[in-house]
Amino acid sequence: MALSPLLRHYDHVLLDLDGCVWIGDEVIPGSPEAVATLRASGKSVAFLTNDPRHAPEDYVRKLWSLGLQASVEEVVTVGAAIQHVLAERQPRAKAYVIGADAIFRHVGDAGARIINHTEPATTADVVVIAGHDDFDYAELRDATQAVLAGAEMLAAGRDRTFPAQDGPWPGTGAVVAALEYATGRTARSVGKPDAQMFVTALDRLGRGKALVVGDRLDSDLAGAAAAGLDGAIVLTGVTDRASAEAATDPKPVAIAEDLNTLVVAQ
Repeated sequence: MALSPLLRHYDHVLLDLDGCVWIGDEVIPGSPEAVATLRASGKSVAFLTNDPRHAPEDYVRKLWSLGLQASVEEVVTVGAAIQHVLAERQPRAKAYVIGADAIFRHVGDAGARIINHTEPATTADVVVIAGHDDFDYAELRDATQAVLAGAEMLAAGRDRTFPAQDGPWPGTGAVVAALEYATGRTARSVGKPDAQMFVTALDRLGRGKALVVGDRLDSDLAGAAAAGLDGAIVLTGVTDRASAEAATDPKPVAIAEDLNTLVVAQ
């Protein structure tokens, strides 16, 4: 399959996963063919996700199971961005963590000391916030007390929802909003639209012109702009055509029904 005229101008393509490549556990039709076309045309590919529930290795296995080739180096997760920030800014910090096992591993690998269930939450230097399936009130309570006692909030993003097979699920942004409301403090977000994930991806891919492709105006398109990159929107996730066409700051370089329509010459 031939590459679309738009994609011929780029060396690298940074792909959002949820709502662009898959929804829940189902691949979006045409996505495997689109990624294969990019690779056959000599384009470098990276997969980015604000979903903090899994490790890069988990995403590689899922991509392969859905018919898309990928390596661990090509997957950039928000957990890796959190690890980078903690390692640079707060090595050996005491951390209270809200998140799945993957986030706990990233925080530990950054050199932080996780105090969940071992020390009072009020002794934490930082509260790491990442949505996960088992989030409960006790975590919200402990994190609130930690922040009111002086801990910084470091969030895995501000996505209000993410697309699932049965409809939108609340994202990390919903948890962040609850904590910010309870404490009157503002969290720092290192997931999209922060530029960190895009910078990490480009560090791995090398020099060249890059295009970001995603389904969200507030994280994918805004994050691309924050990193100084072009952004395209696909309509297989949370954004409809009217909203995409109304976007002006930043404005997408392209709007497509799906990834295949964007990538493959029609």
